[in-house]
Amino acid sequence: MTDKNPTRRDLMRPVQLLGFALLAALFAGIVTLVSMGVLQEGRPGQDVDQQLRAWAVGGIVAGITFIATLVIMALLLLVIDPAQVAKPVDRGLLLDPEDDAAPDAPGDAGRGPRSPH
Repeated sequence: MTDKNPTRRDLMRPVQLLGFALLAALFAGIVTLVSMGVLQEGRPGQDVDQQLRAWAVGGIVAGITFIATLVIMALLLLVIDPAQVAKPVDRGLLLDPEDDAAPDAPGDAGRGPRSPH
């Protein structure tokens, strides 16, 4: 096993993106089914037609969530500059570059900028 940092291409594998979208769709479908009361046993006044309708709504919600997640993630991937796809990622993307600079003295960490005098 190597200790090299992953590239952006490694972090954006299609199988991982599809897996994330599938998990989001399953979560949305299960939440819909639970909120509609399908998974409760012995619920009075619930007939087969209501249960089938709830399963259909759960499937529709899961499908919409799957497609919306894929579209949103694809649009977010378009923001990345193609020249940076092959560069290794060694720190968080939203961190300031100034945070990487070492402090001047051991006691200066976390104090902010130094005064010029």
